[in-house]
Amino acid sequence: MAKYLSQGVFLLDSPVKIESYAAVVGEKEGQGPLGEFFDEVVNDSHFGQQTWEQAESKFQLEAVSLAVRKKNLTKEDIDVICAGDLINQCTGSSYGLRELSIPFLGLYGACSTMAEGLITASLTIESGAAKRAAAVTSSHFSTAERQFRAPLSYGGQRTPTSQWTCTASGAVLLSDSGNCEIFGGCIGKIADMGVTDITSMGSAMAPAASATIQRYLQSTETSPDNYDCIVTGDLGTMGSTLLVELLQKQGIDISKNHKDCGVLIFDNETQDTHCGGSGCGCSASVLCGHFLPMLERKEIKNMLFVATGALMSTMSVQQGESIPAVAHLVHIRRI
Repeated sequence: MAKYLSQGVFLLDSPVKIESYAAVVGEKEGQGPLGEFFDEVVNDSHFGQQTWEQAESKFQLEAVSLAVRKKNLTKEDIDVICAGDLINQCTGSSYGLRELSIPFLGLYGACSTMAEGLITASLTIESGAAKRAAAVTSSHFSTAERQFRAPLSYGGQRTPTSQWTCTASGAVLLSDSGNCEIFGGCIGKIADMGVTDITSMGSAMAPAASATIQRYLQSTETSPDNYDCIVTGDLGTMGSTLLVELLQKQGIDISKNHKDCGVLIFDNETQDTHCGGSGCGCSASVLCGHFLPMLERKEIKNMLFVATGALMSTMSVQQGESIPAVAHLVHIRRI
């Protein structure tokens, strides 16, 4: 059983292994600094489908299918799949995965969903309710822009603080087999600092990431120096700077080993993404395409994966509500 340390913080008595993983991204992501590391780069933003929403569903299905094929498994080998996305009522996941006929847990944590999925899948296996579980998320630039901001044809200018929603998906299979393990985690608390600007997601999410990291370090009696890298989901350049400053005020310095998936996935000088990447698929694809292979190669051996999410909706924004955020943490080690 999981060992309780403090509210929301736990270690796994029998750490769950990462058996397989895969990342599928769009053309812009494939042109970025990490392009060569992804399993598949899809140059057609519609992925052969009629709508962008259908395309996002296919991205997610393809990521799961690739992870399954890598280990010569079949869909019947997966006992439960934990999935989510940004589209209304997580239809990107439910429509994309319906043909697999696998027991399904739909999750919504906005861009924190990959970490939430890994936690849920790990605890499901640890409890004995499943032997093999999958965690998968996705996002698509065009579906997110249409839902949260304005139609692409509107041609509105993006603010300097804005981020570029990644067209991407990442999938991880968990079981009792593999070279890397989920050692522990921290379930995030909702943080709301009163930010109302939907074009400044990094500033809304940084306080949640700071609080989650601080809670895990304190509960495990560890420091940033105990980890090769502390990876956040998609704070972008502005949110990453704010995170480091917030933790430094608490006497915690992560400046030497902090990495952000939203900063890594694009080259801002040549790709004009302003503050970097965002979206559920951002941290999922960078985790599966970049960091998990680094663990496999023993280039790093101990990392914290902290995916962050802004929990607003189009309705809440239109009603003038502030933007609550959450950050979930997963501790991953190379065995």
